[in-house]
Amino acid sequence: MKFSEMPYSRPQLSEIEAATSRFMEAFAAAETVDDAVAAYRAYADALAAFMTTCSIAQICMSIDTRDEFYEAEVAYIDEIMPNVEALMHGAMSALLASPLRAQLEERLGSLLFLNYEIMQKSFSPEIVENLQAENKLCTEYSKLLASAQIPFEGELRTLSQLAPFKQDADDALRLRAWKADASFYVENGSRLDELYDELTRIRHDMAKKLGYENYVKLGYYRMQRNCYDAEDVERFHQAVIKHIVPVATRLYREQAERIGAPFPLNYADMALMFRSGNPMPKGTPDDILEHGRKFYHELSPETAEFIDFMFENELFDVLSRTGKSGGGYCDTLVQYKSPFIFANFNGTSHDVEVMTHEAGHAFAAYVARDIFPYELQSPSLESCEIHSMAMEFFAWPWQEGWFGEQTDKFYYSHLAGALTFIPYGTMVDHFQHIVYERPEMTPAERHDVWKELLKTYMPWVALGDEIPFYGEGKAWQRQSHIYQRPFYYIDYCLAQTVALQFWAAARHDARDAWSGYLKLVSLAGTRTFTELVAAAGLESPFGEEALSNVAREAVQWLDSVDMTKIK
Repeated sequence: MKFSEMPYSRPQLSEIEAATSRFMEAFAAAETVDDAVAAYRAYADALAAFMTTCSIAQICMSIDTRDEFYEAEVAYIDEIMPNVEALMHGAMSALLASPLRAQLEERLGSLLFLNYEIMQKSFSPEIVENLQAENKLCTEYSKLLASAQIPFEGELRTLSQLAPFKQDADDALRLRAWKADASFYVENGSRLDELYDELTRIRHDMAKKLGYENYVKLGYYRMQRNCYDAEDVERFHQAVIKHIVPVATRLYREQAERIGAPFPLNYADMALMFRSGNPMPKGTPDDILEHGRKFYHELSPETAEFIDFMFENELFDVLSRTGKSGGGYCDTLVQYKSPFIFANFNGTSHDVEVMTHEAGHAFAAYVARDIFPYELQSPSLESCEIHSMAMEFFAWPWQEGWFGEQTDKFYYSHLAGALTFIPYGTMVDHFQHIVYERPEMTPAERHDVWKELLKTYMPWVALGDEIPFYGEGKAWQRQSHIYQRPFYYIDYCLAQTVALQFWAAARHDARDAWSGYLKLVSLAGTRTFTELVAAAGLESPFGEEALSNVAREAVQWLDSVDMTKIK
């Protein structure tokens, strides 16, 4: 079914209340495991229909944040969702306490029950009002960024529409673009500080109500971390500092030499990798989409079937427009077994990443569309990010169709960018640990924490007054995950470490590497993150070997590039 044909009517809380009551009654009366599974399936189907309708509203509001109808619908959904969560937790409690649990685990999978146990630790009816307030603040943050209308070069532009200018090879134009971008954040700085301060205190209050010292443990539970904890992540932090930061510092020092900029670099100069300009895709947005279709057709029979499904059902919205929410994502409309890709094409290499990164998520969702229980169609989020980041590397043999004579530039910038991203993403995570361990901090103190972390994780960044906001150590405010999805960002770093292993494996045996990727994707959410990595024949990111090995192999490749051809 095409997205435009999917019906929407306001999802009713009463429908989920009734479905929950039916489930509780039928489940309590179940004498056999078949009866219990049938009751669970009926309830899961009702939830899937409800959540699909909510996703449609969220997507439509992302497409046009000025749409008053969907703005009201999303506000309503934000209000009722904590009540839905309360009903779901009641149903989970019944499953966990069932005398048929051992048999149910055999039929539905033991990981489902482990995940339900974790979810039980993250909720109580006592925090419903907190969750409602959190939802409202997150929506306000999203709408605030989407509202940007920034005067630049004779036109009003959104944050997404400024992106190409922020990478322009003309130093003066690029710097003006960064200053224009910064002006929006400066103008809205007080509200951005207030929003995060309110969110931090709400989350700390939730943690205290649930019996935790602070939000860190609750945040991990809400992220459904089922095979590692904060100590494992701290070991990853230290391995990044040891193995990746020195490499990234060297790469940025070489970049400064290439473009003739002082080191450390300001944000405008960090954005320009080559003096002759960053790699830009050739052709129109339609050309980019069509070559994406060609790529997936040639990659494998599975991806060919997937991409045809996406095009035939119009499951993309990728052009940047006034009023459209920023960023990009892939959502899954479970009831219709359909992924949906939302993005903002802006004329940069980001547009190609939509066809690889976001479509990597969509491909995984498509492969898993028939798995039941529905919750196991998707693994925890760091595993989901492997789907997308590894797909970016599997697309390398097809990049010439997007970049033409700039393909070598793309290869270098993509691999170097993958390495240099890891310290930034890890710093985002470290920042959040400090914030939630010290919720009493003032906004000014949080900015100071970010500036201190920059010295450890990103020593190539110059602070100062050349670019307001960025030079003041406030750049974390533009990272939506910090506001909306606490502790998510480390998932990208863990996944990038695994994706780089797929890149290295594909260099030696592309067919075998793709086979490992397909196995990982096909297992979907039926295994934990570390089990999925092992099933693909790769190393866990939590040991130093993974980061050390990928850094060494990537540096060897980067050092082999004849830079005289791509300056």
